[in-house]
Amino acid sequence: MVQHSNLPTKERLAPRERPRRVLNAINVNHEFDLLHVRFHELGPAVDLFLVCESNFTAYGEARPLHFLQKLLDGTFDYVRHKILYVFLDHFPDGGRQDGWIADDYLRTYLTRDGLARVGGARPDDVFIINDADEIPAREGVLFLKLFDGWTEPFAIHMRKSLYGFFWKQLGSLEVVAGCTLGMLRAVYDSDGIKLRRREYYTLPGFRRYENITGHILVQWSLGSPFHFAGWHCSWCFTPEGIHFKLVSAQNGDFPRWGDYEDKRDLGYIRELIRTGGWFDGSVQEYPPSDPREHMYAPQYLLDNYERYRYMLENPYAKLGDRGWNGGRGGAGGGGAG
Repeated sequence: MVQHSNLPTKERLAPRERPRRVLNAINVNHEFDLLHVRFHELGPAVDLFLVCESNFTAYGEARPLHFLQKLLDGTFDYVRHKILYVFLDHFPDGGRQDGWIADDYLRTYLTRDGLARVGGARPDDVFIINDADEIPAREGVLFLKLFDGWTEPFAIHMRKSLYGFFWKQLGSLEVVAGCTLGMLRAVYDSDGIKLRRREYYTLPGFRRYENITGHILVQWSLGSPFHFAGWHCSWCFTPEGIHFKLVSAQNGDFPRWGDYEDKRDLGYIRELIRTGGWFDGSVQEYPPSDPREHMYAPQYLLDNYERYRYMLENPYAKLGDRGWNGGRGGAGGGGAG
């Protein structure tokens, strides 16, 4: 992955005598299957997962604390020692009228409240913030953990897919996702949403941090548009999960499809998954895709194929459909018709 990146300091890379700590921060709603995938993919590389859950949806309505319940019932016992639970017990002022206020605040609170409770944090610890449907590959995170000489901040090129890994989208999703804790505090004011916005060079602490550390800050990306360093699986749920996402969505990303009764119909949602269509009636072109291809999906999913089949094969595909592959090990899905 690193060899395919645009890292400008490859010749200065050197193994560390002591691995860095890696912190991975996410907000969670109901992405529990993807959480299992994240924890298994990144567990060997990440030292601490900061997981924020609120008793409000992004729309501002009350919701149960499902992730906390699963923590308490033992569902995540295999990784519990690496989870720092961050509870957001309020909804931001103005968030109901402008959903982007709520969306941004989730990441701000996650970062500031979570880091305030991390003991022994060091300036060269690595901080990575993701949406729940963005899963970095273990190999890239281990590189950040084990090597010196890379610059910051860094982005990650992710394989894009819709409804499941079977509808592979063109290109990659390049997300600015991480930096050291030193940069996060000095340049981004410990605010994860500022890190995601790519505008570090306009922030007041930018030059001061460069001068103090002696580092020239140059953004770079793990992977490339053709060599992925992670996965972004958008709307990758069962139809019931997609329905819940629709009605929970923030009031700012318009059109808010959850406001339309016909878009919430489970039969309509199943048809979207079958065809790869979108809520506005459009159907994009999808490049060919095959579960046997490199970086098709995280290894944990492939190792547990039957359990997660709904994300790996189109569950509603019919003979003759674009992308029909006839089941596991078929000729590949997602081809453009």
